Amino acid sequence: MALLNFRKKEENPIHVNPEVEALLQDFSIEVMPRTAEKVDNFADLLPAGTRVYIAHIDGTPIEEMVATAARLNAGGFQVMPHFPARIIKDKATLADWIARYQGEANVKQALLLAGGVTAPHGEFSDSMQLMETGLFDAAGFTRLHVAGHPEGNRDIDATGTANVDAALRWKNDFQTRTDAKMAIATQFAFEAKPIIAWAASLRDAGITLPVHIGIAGPAKLQTLIKFAIACGVGPSLKVLQKRAMDVTKLLLPYEPTDVLAELAAHKAATPDFNVTHVHFFPLGGIKTNATWAHTHGGSAAVPANAS
Repeated sequence: MALLNFRKKEENPIHVNPEVEALLQDFSIEVMPRTAEKVDNFADLLPAGTRVYIAHIDGTPIEEMVATAARLNAGGFQVMPHFPARIIKDKATLADWIARYQGEANVKQALLLAGGVTAPHGEFSDSMQLMETGLFDAAGFTRLHVAGHPEGNRDIDATGTANVDAALRWKNDFQTRTDAKMAIATQFAFEAKPIIAWAASLRDAGITLPVHIGIAGPAKLQTLIKFAIACGVGPSLKVLQKRAMDVTKLLLPYEPTDVLAELAAHKAATPDFNVTHVHFFPLGGIKTNATWAHTHGGSAAVPANAS
């Protein structure tokens, strides 16, 4: 028996904000092989067809990545593994990974990013170099997502956002001159205003890639602060720090209710808002995140032609 019945929204125990419900349609979620192993049956947690990213942390064997992808594909989910440029030794390695994902897990989507290591393991240092190989196009990949950083990326720009902005312009041009279907999947943030301002700056710069905004799922406050510092989350970290100073909230789990409500209200009032989807980082656990998303109205699968 499935843990969650996605056809019975009327049984939700909370009042669903219709604007948040609209924003949560077609949400995606991220897993790692070691976290996926703890889930007995993803169909008990996620709607069929949900896009599931698989994070590739340095040191994770490609065999574990592909096995996780194969399991998710067999379960009826859209699988989008990470391809971190800096841990891929060379073009032959990249071709081998692509062939394994396709041959064993029918993967046709990928998130391309530089990766979290400082020094490249081989000839690639950024996602643009991966795109320029032409291997994803040759293998028939239908969708390529790229990383976005609403609060900047200190690994790329010690100060400001000049290099990150230039990279996004290049990727936007890549979509224009190729058949690639693309979107920006972002790092998580905890405050809506910086996200809204960043998204508007992309639009003003002529970057038309839709934004799948990264949101941290429900988790203990201490857990979120640890991950936020490790991932270089910027100004919105103060939202967590302020909460930590409130003794009445210190022991309560954080939920993304406020940030999503503000983003959803802005989207409802601003038709051209380029944040189109929510991408969850389940830092407090996949089951916890999936349950929260369901009870707040996020129950639709990603259609084949989704942006």
